[in-house]
Amino acid sequence: MSGNLEFKNYRREGRLFTRRAIMAGLFVFILLGVVLGRMFYLQVIDHEHFTTLAQDNRVKLIPLPPTRGLIYDRQNRPLALNRPAFNLEIVPELVPHIDQTLEDLDVLIGLREQDLERFNRLRRQKRHFESIPIKLDITQEEAALFAVNRHKFPGVSIKARLTRTYPMKEIMAHVVGYVGRISLKDLKSIDASNYAGTTYIGKTGVERSYEDILHGQVGMQEVEVNALGKAVRVLKEIPPRPGRSLRLNVDSALQKVALDALGDVNGAVVAIDPRDGGVLAMASKPGYDTNPFVEGISSKAYKALRDDPDKPLYNRAVQGTYPPGSTIKPFMGLAGLELGLLDLKEKKYCPGFFQLPGHDHKYRDWKRGGHGPMDVDSAITQSCDVFFYQLAHEIGIDKLQQYLKQFHFGEKTGIDLMGERKGIRPSREWKRRRYKQVWFPGETVIIGIGQGAFQATPLQLAAATAAIANGGHYHEPRLVSAILDESNGDVSPEPGKTHDIPIRNPANWNKIREAMEHVVQGPRGTARRLKNEHYRIAGKTGTAQVFTVAQDAEYDEETITKKMRDHALFIAYAPVEDPKIAIAVIVENGGHGGSTAAPVAKKVMDAWLLGTPDIKPEGATK
Repeated sequence: MSGNLEFKNYRREGRLFTRRAIMAGLFVFILLGVVLGRMFYLQVIDHEHFTTLAQDNRVKLIPLPPTRGLIYDRQNRPLALNRPAFNLEIVPELVPHIDQTLEDLDVLIGLREQDLERFNRLRRQKRHFESIPIKLDITQEEAALFAVNRHKFPGVSIKARLTRTYPMKEIMAHVVGYVGRISLKDLKSIDASNYAGTTYIGKTGVERSYEDILHGQVGMQEVEVNALGKAVRVLKEIPPRPGRSLRLNVDSALQKVALDALGDVNGAVVAIDPRDGGVLAMASKPGYDTNPFVEGISSKAYKALRDDPDKPLYNRAVQGTYPPGSTIKPFMGLAGLELGLLDLKEKKYCPGFFQLPGHDHKYRDWKRGGHGPMDVDSAITQSCDVFFYQLAHEIGIDKLQQYLKQFHFGEKTGIDLMGERKGIRPSREWKRRRYKQVWFPGETVIIGIGQGAFQATPLQLAAATAAIANGGHYHEPRLVSAILDESNGDVSPEPGKTHDIPIRNPANWNKIREAMEHVVQGPRGTARRLKNEHYRIAGKTGTAQVFTVAQDAEYDEETITKKMRDHALFIAYAPVEDPKIAIAVIVENGGHGGSTAAPVAKKVMDAWLLGTPDIKPEGATK
């Protein structure tokens, strides 16, 4: 029995238990060290990072877009305003099934093709957590209908926004321009942080040229949010700084007079105050309504405007380049006198054509039988071509183009508007650079009557005419007269730059002004029908060829299509004794300047100097 007894070794088992207990304790200690080390890392070493993450989950930064500055005309009539509107917007990351949501919204309130097109375009441009409009400027009925069914549309809400509106529509379209949705191209050239929360940016006209002034400075709101992302309180706020407003030199009532005077024809009218360069009117016809562009015009509507053969999107006043025709003759005469190549009383005989020495080609005058003996006064008054053919040949293209440069022909005028074209002031260098060809004497001849490669904008003609009117002071044209801070009433004038054209002999300038006066006031002037008893006008008519007539052919207006007829031009200033307005008119395919363009200018000058129900006569004075 004793052989079956087993005795335990308590000492050995005690040592085994002790070892296991020590190992377990050591293991627990190591794990505790790891946990404590991790806690130390999280709480001490990486404290700032995780505090920031936690704060980001609790605090959100919301950009506060600034209110865009307004635009007024010289009489404080509103040209660009902000009006409240309610938009239906979607935050994509909060919508489980966007396509189904869009279908349900279409059934509920109706979505147009352009709404969906705009939404899909913006969806590609914006981040998934940004709010994107699906329907703009919804009606009260639509808002009420959505409110009742809002629980069915997670991630969709109604947002109150300010939207741009243009009360003058097409009247001021080319001057004021419009704002549009910020594109990817825009984002490459702007400070994106300053446009956070902003959906619009200036695209054309003054809206674009003065974007920095009109936009303002974005603000920021720091809010605390709950687990659902809903704001519960505002922790900190930096208010936005509103954009400043603009007052223009342009009188919108005079602008309407100019457009009405053009009637149904295409063309442009630019009126300038010769005393300071302020642009009183800058009309381009046809125009277009800028309001559809604010919220995103449909592709179909934009294509119709873009492909319209009359080009309503085209600002003819600053982008249209035309041969100046006979309106260049006063500048030609002044060049001849000032350069010492023409005497005040010198006469040149006009037999009805001009020939270069040793050449058979005849450069014909508009008057078949010729004008006979002509001095500079009678040549401008009766618009004798032969006189200026010969004068241009005598001056030569090198001296001629340098003199015309002083009036900014072939140069930008410096107007505060983007998109201005320079036109063409032909020269040897210009032809060599563009065509890699030499200059021919015959090209100088036709430059003398504003034809050939010579191209000028209506704005250039108006600004140059203003310089003749005021005796040689070239004022850069200005659309904006002042910047307004409507928060405190501060007004900051926006004067333009001025340079003086060198005058060798004041008598030469007086002679040219007298000749331009005779164009209207004289019995043989080409614009004598504008003569009136209220004020005296100085001007010059012009006709610009659209195509070249063959040597022995005759131009017959009745047998050619309207698009191939000559352009009609007219430049003028008034009153002669104290000029308050200088004007340039182009009527496309209008034929003769005296019968087509001059009456347009007369209506504008009458409105400015004599007044209308909307324009006071003293409006021309400052």
